[in-house]
Amino acid sequence: MKKEQKDMPKIAFCGIPNAGKSTLFNAITGLHHHTGNWSGKTVDCDGGVCRIGGKKYDLCDLPGMYSLAARSREEELAREYIQNGDADVIVAVCDSTSLERSLNLVLQIRDITKNIIVCLNLIDEAEKEGLKIDTDRLSSLLALPVVRVSAKRKKGIGELFSKIDEVIERGNSIGNFAFVTPQNHIDKASEIARQCVSAVQKKQSVTESIDRIVCGKYTAFPIMFLLLALILYITVIGANYPSDALFNLLFSIEDKLLVLLERIGTPEIIIHLFLFGVYRTSAWVVSVMLPPMAIFFPLFTLLENLGFLPRIAFNTDFIFEKCRACGRQSLTMCMGLGCNAVGVTGCRIIDSPRERLVAILTNSFMPCNGRFPTIIALSSVFFTLGICSSSIVSALSLTAIIIIGALLSLLSSALLCATLLRGTPSEFTLELPPYRLPKIGETIVRSVFDRTLYVLGRAIAVAAPFGLILSALTAIRIGNGTLLSYITDFFDPLGRLLGLDGVILSAFII
Repeated sequence: MKKEQKDMPKIAFCGIPNAGKSTLFNAITGLHHHTGNWSGKTVDCDGGVCRIGGKKYDLCDLPGMYSLAARSREEELAREYIQNGDADVIVAVCDSTSLERSLNLVLQIRDITKNIIVCLNLIDEAEKEGLKIDTDRLSSLLALPVVRVSAKRKKGIGELFSKIDEVIERGNSIGNFAFVTPQNHIDKASEIARQCVSAVQKKQSVTESIDRIVCGKYTAFPIMFLLLALILYITVIGANYPSDALFNLLFSIEDKLLVLLERIGTPEIIIHLFLFGVYRTSAWVVSVMLPPMAIFFPLFTLLENLGFLPRIAFNTDFIFEKCRACGRQSLTMCMGLGCNAVGVTGCRIIDSPRERLVAILTNSFMPCNGRFPTIIALSSVFFTLGICSSSIVSALSLTAIIIIGALLSLLSSALLCATLLRGTPSEFTLELPPYRLPKIGETIVRSVFDRTLYVLGRAIAVAAPFGLILSALTAIRIGNGTLLSYITDFFDPLGRLLGLDGVILSAFII
């Protein structure tokens, strides 16, 4: 088994962002690495193993890159992997709808190795746009094998691996790395594209038509705010009944567990600590957090896969420029709505260390999904409108709070960039990919397992020990009161000053 693993040929997938590398990688390996319809999503090298026709292959999904002249961390990783010659075959995944941009990278990689296969992905989308690609002519001009593939429909994968086997049998031919950036890389790519791509019929671009509205001068921000309010409204409406049902189910189980533990003679302190402490706290967390997260995360992921997030970055880039921060910070702020931890780790897509630190320090101003239930509950208490339902009020108030959080994040970013973290804003490439309908079922399933349950598990891991501690504080008696009562009495004067009491203030502090 070890020998077979060692002899597996290594296949590396590279290409420009949004060419569908990760989608193709997932289609071949059966893995579910998260893909996003925006530049900079993949910044690590993902690996996987597949078996095609009885043979095993070691696959590597490289980060997206526009050129071997690396300008970002993800491009450096991809370039170093190709330069080291670790792969037996390089599969250059090209966007068939915009072949010229992909060919520039193909020509650069060809200067390093001849063991390269040109994979024309998104070929079905190109045909829908009325584009016809002469693959034989392209293969002749490049002196490289060319394969037509639709990763989304899993078509052409068998032919791709047939070409891979042919290249492997031919032998390795990695050359010395001596990359330069003359203009004629670009010119040659344009000439080849002109000779190989023709428009069968002129069709109106759906993406361009939509972008006239979504990215319009007067319509962009109203659409973003309305879409956010709609998503939050669906989250609030959809979470109410499941949350109540889950609450009743979990606490009915608590009653049955109490009867069972008392029958078997479980000590009262154990029941108090673990049933009323650990289990009850975990049940509260699950019933309150799971329903809204199970709705918000899939909706947010569908919006991400549709290609809307890059439009948010495009619409708000001038604001971040005025703050002397990076426009990509808008993407990390959007991720922070799902989870601030994800938003912080997502800041790695920002190349400049200064701007990355600014984004990390200010991401906490975005209210994450875990805070939504508390915000919704408070909004229903403090804000009421007779002409609107409580769900509409909750959604609108939550939208307003998110907007306030975004403004605070921008204000703090501007303050940091003007004082402690001064510097000139860096340039970055922002690509507006075409709108693509995501696989709704797969997106929902992967979002629930990869995001919702992951965040919920982390929440329970924190809540359960604190439930145990709180139960212990109520069990420990000093004089006529419990240890917890002394704590709440200590904070009561300050709580009264704020219009609360010691119990509520202690809960907020904890």
